[in-house]
Amino acid sequence: SVSSLLFRKCPAQDGCNPFAQTGRSKLQNKRASLNQQIIKQMRMRAGAENLLKATSNNKVREMVVLELSYVNSNLQLLMEQLEGLNSSVEVYQSSQETATIPLIPLGLKETKEVDFSVAFKDFILEHYSEDGKNFDDEIADLMDLRQACRTPSRSEAGIELLAKYFNHLPLLESRFFSPTRQTGIFFTWYDSFTGVPVCQQNLSLEKASILFNMAALYTQIGSRSDRQTIAGLEEAISSFQKAAGLLNHLKETFTHTPSYDMSPAMLNMLIRMMLAQAQECLFEKTVLPGIRNNFYSLLKMAQEATKVSETYDQVHQSMIQAPIKDNVPLFWSTMSQIITNHYRSLAHYFVATALLDHQLNPSDDEDQQEKTLSQVYDRLPEGRSPLDILKRRDERRRIGKAHLRRAILAHEEALRICGLCRDLRRLEVLQEILQASHQRSVNKFADNDNEDEFTDYMEAPDIISKTEHKAEMEVPTLSKVKVIDFFQRLGPLSIFSAKQRWTAPRTIQLRPDDGDLGFTLKGEQPVQVVSLDPLCPAAADGLKEGDYIVAVGNTDCKWLGVSEVMRLLKDVDEDGISIKVVSMMDSNPSMPTKSATFCGNLPKTYSMICLAFDDDDKNPKSRKVTKKPSFLSWGLKNRLKSASTLSLPTADASSTLPWSKPCPTFPSSSSYNNDSALY
Repeated sequence: SVSSLLFRKCPAQDGCNPFAQTGRSKLQNKRASLNQQIIKQMRMRAGAENLLKATSNNKVREMVVLELSYVNSNLQLLMEQLEGLNSSVEVYQSSQETATIPLIPLGLKETKEVDFSVAFKDFILEHYSEDGKNFDDEIADLMDLRQACRTPSRSEAGIELLAKYFNHLPLLESRFFSPTRQTGIFFTWYDSFTGVPVCQQNLSLEKASILFNMAALYTQIGSRSDRQTIAGLEEAISSFQKAAGLLNHLKETFTHTPSYDMSPAMLNMLIRMMLAQAQECLFEKTVLPGIRNNFYSLLKMAQEATKVSETYDQVHQSMIQAPIKDNVPLFWSTMSQIITNHYRSLAHYFVATALLDHQLNPSDDEDQQEKTLSQVYDRLPEGRSPLDILKRRDERRRIGKAHLRRAILAHEEALRICGLCRDLRRLEVLQEILQASHQRSVNKFADNDNEDEFTDYMEAPDIISKTEHKAEMEVPTLSKVKVIDFFQRLGPLSIFSAKQRWTAPRTIQLRPDDGDLGFTLKGEQPVQVVSLDPLCPAAADGLKEGDYIVAVGNTDCKWLGVSEVMRLLKDVDEDGISIKVVSMMDSNPSMPTKSATFCGNLPKTYSMICLAFDDDDKNPKSRKVTKKPSFLSWGLKNRLKSASTLSLPTADASSTLPWSKPCPTFPSSSSYNNDSALY
C-alpha cells in the first residue's frame, strides 16, 4: 500500500500516518487542498492579465476584466478559509483543558513531494563516475525521510525526525549541490499565511522551512500540554521558549528567505507571540498552587499579571503594523487584545484586594508595606503618598475601588472584543473565564460600595510590571541528533564533494621492482600517492604524483588509511595487482547561490546564509587549486548568477509576464515572478 511504502525504510522515523483522520491531520489536509486551489486561481489570474496586455479588442478586454474580478473574489474567499484554519486553535489544545485560556499554535508549512532519484543518479554517474543504480536504497531512504517529515508526530520524536532531516541537508548540499551547476531539483513550500508557493533549486528554502516547522511543532506541543499540572506547564513553557529560539535562529541565519511567513517582520511578531505565551504559562505556574491571601503576595501577583498583559500588548502592537496586519488572522490579533485586557484586569483586582481586605495593623511592618506599595506604582494621584494610602482607611478604600473600576472596565472591553470575532465566539471556555472574572470584580465592588458615599471618579494609577521569571528564548541543540551520511559509500566528504572535480578512475597495473612499488603513500582517507619514481612501471602506466587510490583489486579503498592500503599491497606477486586512482582537477571559483527580493519596487540581490559547514576547511591535507576561468566559461558563469527563486509556471511556459494587478489582502503576484521574494 502507499502507507507501507511511505515508511518502508524508516519505521522508527515517527511520522504520523498521513491518512489518519485526527483533528490535526484533517486541518493539514485542508491546508494542502487550499494551497492547490490558490495555485490554480493564481495561474488563471496570470493568464487573464497576460491576455489583457496582449489584446486590443474591447469585447475581449471586457470579458477578461470580468474574469479577473471573479478570480480575485475566489482568491479572497480562499484566503479567508486559510485564515480560518490558522484560527482553529481548539484542535491543538489538551483534552484535559477545562479552565485555561487556549494558546495559539502555528500550523505546519506544506510542501510538494520531491523526487531525488533521477537527478542524484545522473550526478553520481557524471560527477563521481559511479553507477547511480547502486544507490537506489540510499535515495529511497532519503525520500522516505523527507516524506515522513511532512507529517511529524506531535512529540519529541517528531522534533527529532525534523532535526534528523535538517542535519542531513548540509551533507546533501556538499555531495550534490555544486556551486557551478543546477541539479534540476525544485523545492516548493507554501506560505502558511497566504498559501502562495515559493520554489527554489537550492537548499536554503528547504532548511528554513524545516526550521519553521520545528518551531511550529513545538508550539503545537506547548498548546497540547496539560496546564492543570506543574509538569504540563513546564512542558508548555519550554516548548514556547524553544519555538521562539528556533524562529530567532531562522531570522538571523536565513536573512532574506523568499516567503512571507518567514520575512523578518513576521518572524519578529511570531517570536514575541511565543514569548508572551511562555510568560502566560509562567504566571499560571506561579498561581497553580494558589495565591496566598496577604498584602505582599497580592501585590506581587499584580505585577506578574501586568507583565503578561504588557507582553501581549506588544504582540498586538506588532500585529497591527504594516505589512503584518494584512495577513495575520483576525483571531490572533483579537485574542492578543483580549488577553492584554484580561491580565490587566487581574492586576487591578489583586491590588484592590490587597488595599481593601488587608488594612494596616499595629503588628504589621509599616516601612516594608510602604516600600512594597511604592514599587507597584510609577506615579500616585497628586497629593498622595504610599504612607497616606496605607494609614488612611478612606484613601485605601477610594484607591481600591478605583482599581476595581478599572478591572471591571478591562473585562467588559475583553468581552466586547470577544463578541466581535466569529472564531472567538466558538471558544466557550474563554467566554466563561472572562465572565467569571468580570463577575468577581463586580461582586467585590458591590461589597465595598456604600450608597451614602459620593460618586468618586478618581482614576487608579497604572501598575508597574515586574516578574521573577521572565520568558527567554531557548535554542534547541540540533547537533545532538546524530546522523550518518546516506551517501558515505561515495567516499570521505572532505574529498568527494560536489565542489571538487576529478578525472574518471584510471586502472594502473602495479608490478613490484625488487619489492619496491616506486612510490609512497600519505594522507588519511583516501590515501595519496607521493614521492613517485618517474621511471617506475606504475608511472609508465599512468600513475601521477598526488593521485588518490580509490580501489585495490576489487576492494574499495576510499575509507581506508595508509596502513590498511599498504597491507593490501604488500603481498603483490609477480603478476602484480591493479589499482584504481583519480586525479584532482582544477576547480572553477565557487559562486555563491543568489536569490532576489524586491524592496521599494527596486530589485536587491543578496546571498543566502546557510547552516552548512565546510568540510574542506577542516582537512588541511585536501588541496584546492583555483585558476582563472577561461573565456569560454564566462557565459556559463553569468547564467549561473541568476537567482534560483522561480516563478510559478503558467500555461504558456515561454511567457513570464508579471501579474501586475494587486489584490487588497492577497500578495500581489508581481512579487512572485522574476526571482522575487514575496514581501
